[in-house]
Amino acid sequence: MLELTKNIKNKAYELGFEKIGIAKPDFFSKDSERLNKWLSLGYHGKMGWMKKRVSERENIYNYFPEARSIISLGLNYFHGKSTNEYKISNYAWGKDYHEVIKKKLIKLVDFINTNKKNVKSLMCVDTAPIMEKSWAQKAGIGWIGKNTNLITRDYGSWIFLAEIILDVDLIFDPIFEDDLCGSCTACIDHCPTNAIVDEYVLDSRKCISYLTIEHRGDLPLEYKGNLDSWIYGCDVCQEVCPWNKKFSQKSNEDDFKPNSEIIKKKKKDWKNLTHNEYKKIFKGSPIKRTKYIGLKRNISNNL
Repeated sequence: MLELTKNIKNKAYELGFEKIGIAKPDFFSKDSERLNKWLSLGYHGKMGWMKKRVSERENIYNYFPEARSIISLGLNYFHGKSTNEYKISNYAWGKDYHEVIKKKLIKLVDFINTNKKNVKSLMCVDTAPIMEKSWAQKAGIGWIGKNTNLITRDYGSWIFLAEIILDVDLIFDPIFEDDLCGSCTACIDHCPTNAIVDEYVLDSRKCISYLTIEHRGDLPLEYKGNLDSWIYGCDVCQEVCPWNKKFSQKSNEDDFKPNSEIIKKKKKDWKNLTHNEYKKIFKGSPIKRTKYIGLKRNISNNL
């Protein structure tokens, strides 16, 4: 068990992951209560998929009954602060992280299978119905900050999270017990739309990331012309975080390097963006999630 755990961690680092920890599966009633309260308040907005699979999200055994180890992984994506007239969230400057990370997870699972026969596993990259930030904390990777992001000591919150759930026992890492946000409220104070309604509580319906990506149709009247120049996502609560200011490091992952076609665009270029140009520039990009009509809506709401 010890040797397998060590080999898996070494392989994960070899594949480019900067953070790895292993958590013991269990049902945590406090996580379940927080999730259900958040949903009952409607803070998930139009993200109905969060409510639809809540039983799996709140209890890992409803998603993977055989779970015995949860490997949590972190991959740094930071490439500097945006200086563009219109802003796009840092994580979306390069290629779609789902595809980039999935390829790494497949290699890691293949490696596990060569070291341990008949292992059943599930790979999770963002879209799986699990509480990935909570599992990352339980795996010792970092703590969930007041902005609701997972924050690490050495990369701040500029990391993608991914998980591999196994039906075999590994050596578990200590839970990250400390809350290193302290008395700081920078993320709350600087949120352009006051979306962090309480410490550790985000009302997605007010969040610029939600409004520019997940919200479909016209924006609510109170946010028209009030997107703080963001046309896809928002990084304000991360940019003002002292941990990010001090410990952010430039990503070593080439696939996350900024797309030059995105970086060089001026306001007039965004305003005149055609559908064909959109398809060409954002092929293989996470920005395709908002679709052309959504991106044009966001642009027009910032004119």
